[in-house]
Amino acid sequence: MSKSSKGKRADEDGVKVVAQNRRARFDYAIEDTIEAGLALLGSEVKSLREGNVALSDSYAALRGDDFWLFNCRIGEYKAAATFGHEPLRERRLLLNRSEIEKLRGKVEQRGYTMVPISLYFRQGWAKVELGLGRGKTHEDRRDHIAERESRREMDRAMSRKKP
Repeated sequence: MSKSSKGKRADEDGVKVVAQNRRARFDYAIEDTIEAGLALLGSEVKSLREGNVALSDSYAALRGDDFWLFNCRIGEYKAAATFGHEPLRERRLLLNRSEIEKLRGKVEQRGYTMVPISLYFRQGWAKVELGLGRGKTHEDRRDHIAERESRREMDRAMSRKKP
């Protein structure tokens, strides 16, 4: 097991989480998840290993025959100043043709959105976990918050009852 500069350890499967999009599950009702590879430049991989990435406003969309990741900010790698990369560059997602066709139908016809949930390294390869979901309405978000609060209150009450 290797230890990164951020202090996060790789688990048994060789997975080292670099970034998570916590807002995705709050803003979208995620119905399905899929793992995709990323086509990256060398300086982007180095920057990812340092944890210099933001997934907050990113999304995946279909362009031509492939899915692309948009608005994913991977900061510049300082040591590759002259041969670096653009931080907001569009990155191609590496999926099988059958996966692309399955997702194409859902995204184009049913109004789903592909949102990155987490970005990680699996056995040295950069991967992104995409969530296929619909945007939540204001009422859905309120219901989610109310459910979370009631769960917390129940947990507090149960912990008080234990001797």
